Amino acid sequence: MASTSTYLANLPPLPTIPGTEPERCIADSFRTAIAAVVVEALPSLTLEQVYQGVDWGKKGADFTIALPRFRLKEKVDELAKKILEKFTPNEWIEEVTHDKAFLHFKCRTTSLTRLVLSQIHELTHNTASGQPEYGSSDSGKGKKVVIEYSSPNIAKSFHVGHLRSTIIGAFLANLYKACGWDVVSLNYLGDWGTQFGLIAVGFDKYGSEEELEKDAIKHLLDIYIKVNKDAESDPNVKIEAAKFFKRMEDGDESALVNWRKWRELSVKKYEEEYDRLNVHFDHYIGESMVGKEWQDKAIERLDELQLIEDHDGAKLVNLEKWKMARAVLKKKDGTSIYLTRDIGGAIERYDKYKFDKMIYVVSSQQDLHLAQFMKVIELMEFPWANKIEHINYGLVQGMSTRRGTVVFLDQIIKEAASVMHEHMRKNEEKYNAIENPEYVAQEVGISGVKIQDMAAKRINNYVFNWDRMLSFEGDTGPYLQYAHVRLASIERKNPELIPLPQPAAIDTSLLTEPSARDIVFLLASYPDVVKNALKSSEPSTIVTFAFRLAHAISSAWETVVVKGEADVEKARARMWLYVSARDVLGAAMRLLTLRPLDRM
Repeated sequence: MASTSTYLANLPPLPTIPGTEPERCIADSFRTAIAAVVVEALPSLTLEQVYQGVDWGKKGADFTIALPRFRLKEKVDELAKKILEKFTPNEWIEEVTHDKAFLHFKCRTTSLTRLVLSQIHELTHNTASGQPEYGSSDSGKGKKVVIEYSSPNIAKSFHVGHLRSTIIGAFLANLYKACGWDVVSLNYLGDWGTQFGLIAVGFDKYGSEEELEKDAIKHLLDIYIKVNKDAESDPNVKIEAAKFFKRMEDGDESALVNWRKWRELSVKKYEEEYDRLNVHFDHYIGESMVGKEWQDKAIERLDELQLIEDHDGAKLVNLEKWKMARAVLKKKDGTSIYLTRDIGGAIERYDKYKFDKMIYVVSSQQDLHLAQFMKVIELMEFPWANKIEHINYGLVQGMSTRRGTVVFLDQIIKEAASVMHEHMRKNEEKYNAIENPEYVAQEVGISGVKIQDMAAKRINNYVFNWDRMLSFEGDTGPYLQYAHVRLASIERKNPELIPLPQPAAIDTSLLTEPSARDIVFLLASYPDVVKNALKSSEPSTIVTFAFRLAHAISSAWETVVVKGEADVEKARARMWLYVSARDVLGAAMRLLTLRPLDRM
């Protein structure tokens, strides 16, 4: 089979620019071709300088250069004139136009189409790993990132904040893997603290082993709510709870035995929920696992820096000169607190993983806490202090069942699946063709939850809307799944064209429709979209791309027809275009942790 490199070899040769990846991003080749055109006319510039100034898909053009960015002595019009006079159309670039401060470049459509579709095929179906790799890169090769996300509290409801952290964190884990990083995903459970003293006191009164085995998280939450109510009228409850937690901190085995069981059963339940969400962690850790050694050393080091204050036996770190207030490091009874455990945990993680970056995916409500934590690490003069990053996000408002009650995550999933199942039943013929309708309904429902979450900038708050989330109209998760299903049906509906010939035998010059070029251009941009998402840590970058591609495909159905096309060669070329679009849309959806469906 002819590879992308073979097709590249048949085109006019390009200079080499370090750091580019034409074998993984055809846009790199076209940028290089544009840089060569400009440098030929303006030899005072380097290829690297011009290459960095070539913008993809701006001002309605294929590629654009803003000439003022080069800060040359001549006026923009003079520079543009030199380039236009020197330019000769070639197999890479067919047209250059001047518009005020900008030069716009149009790619040779036949070269663009052939190279893009060939590369997608090669990096989807013929990789050494056996996995689709179109859009991936080696930019993070040799680097390790530790990502902490989700981090629910055992015995407390898995609320919408945890759901946002889970969705965004899992996306980031996929994104960093796609860019060549060695990724370690951590779920740092809230499995320690005085609430466990309360639960221990409450378990004696309200606990049931049967209910615990059935659903540990729900049962422990029920106990926690009841014992908190008791504590409101009886101060002794909290005193007993504090004493019990002190025994846990001191390593009293009789105080730890039940806690270990609660933790184990809770983790088992969480794993089931995460699996439904297509989210997987390398390690379930927790506050309970952070050693006391570094917690104590942190206080000693800050004391040496004269930043520790003693308030009735409690230890506080004074960060007021950095406008971060005072933060408690140890309570007056000697027990640790969240910040202390975060500090100790970070130190232990660096010792274990020697990470190049550690990311905490935590709500913007915790901005101050994360800022205090990162400042303390910096003050302790750890050389890796600048490798910690906080990826924050806004709040979800109004997330409840359709009846208006606040719920666990599994109830949201069940309800979304139920609504989708009812919708699917309306088309009996299609419903009967689906092998596992319950699974499909669940996946479409989960897609709705996730895409509503990731569609806007992550820092924005959003209002959870059942009707919008589960609609097949507009930019929703179900719409994306429907777009993928429609593309997947092309081969089923045109069996006479299957299998397609090898790429070299398909005549892509027959793809002359403007809507076909629009799809190819979007497909070519996908590796760049992934790179930009990595820079911004924004799921919305990929979501926006997926919707743009789905819309472009929808616009092409009536003009770029496969079924009924009399010219077999043209039908094959069109089918290859749609199969490539399916592969890239599927890649984007998987990056967003969705499971693309073939039928629904």
